[in-house]
Amino acid sequence: MMSLAEAVDRLVEDGDTVYLAGFTHLIPFAAGHEIIRQGKKDLTLCRATPDLIYDQMIAAGCARKVVFSWAGNPGVGLLRSFRKKAEAKEIELEEYTHYGMVARLWAGATNLPFFPLRSNIGSDLPAHNPNIKTVTCPYTGQVLSTVPALNPDVAVIHAQRADAQGNAHIWGIIGEQREAAFAARKVIITCEEIVSSEVIKSDPNRTLIPGFLVDAVVEEPWAAHPSYVQGYYDRDNDFYLEWDRISRSEEDLRAWLDEWVYGVSGRREYMARFGAERILKLRVNSQYSVPINLGSYR
Repeated sequence: MMSLAEAVDRLVEDGDTVYLAGFTHLIPFAAGHEIIRQGKKDLTLCRATPDLIYDQMIAAGCARKVVFSWAGNPGVGLLRSFRKKAEAKEIELEEYTHYGMVARLWAGATNLPFFPLRSNIGSDLPAHNPNIKTVTCPYTGQVLSTVPALNPDVAVIHAQRADAQGNAHIWGIIGEQREAAFAARKVIITCEEIVSSEVIKSDPNRTLIPGFLVDAVVEEPWAAHPSYVQGYYDRDNDFYLEWDRISRSEEDLRAWLDEWVYGVSGRREYMARFGAERILKLRVNSQYSVPINLGSYR
């Protein structure tokens, strides 16, 4: 267990390949902001859906390259810093399908050099990405597309809860968190709360990330804001709309980074600036699942 500042300082180095996991849900914004605050640079940012966090990290000058499968402000429009830097050729791009990105992580997690798939055949992606190749199946003779293994230097995963050893429970929408953790060389877990190992052991099938993979575990409530955490808080849709306005102007964007990233010491101060009314609006009502009987051996 350590602070987020300590985890980023120890485990993220300039030039690293970094994967901030989570699909619409459990996006580790707090970790991205800490990477910005510490001035990490020349990073290869990998993510199936770059979302706002990579737009902010690109705007702050952290990125050298973005490896992705879709980029946008979900439900709103463009990632403006992403597009601006890409068009100016200030960042490199490497694009895959969603399945292609997950397949790359799966190959990395299982120590395979590549992964075969059908979905690139017939598309224009191979013409724009030389890392997408083909192989002839030794059993059927079919030509299949392949994507190379992805082994990030660091994966950051946000979870609802974890114990002090990093065994992490995740529920709700599950993205590529498990594959990213097994593929990465180092893993940072941020979570809404640290719980006892007995709580984790009480529901073993919900342990998506086992502690033996984890290098740092950080208790960081609201670490996924403005995305959401099932059972804890809702998606801050107003912020996604606000970012579209903020990111139109370089002056407004710099002012936002100065106030909300560089101008705060961490997530607690960041959330305090939103005020109680907005925070309470994002709180969710409790709705518990029906307990299951795991049984015990006599």
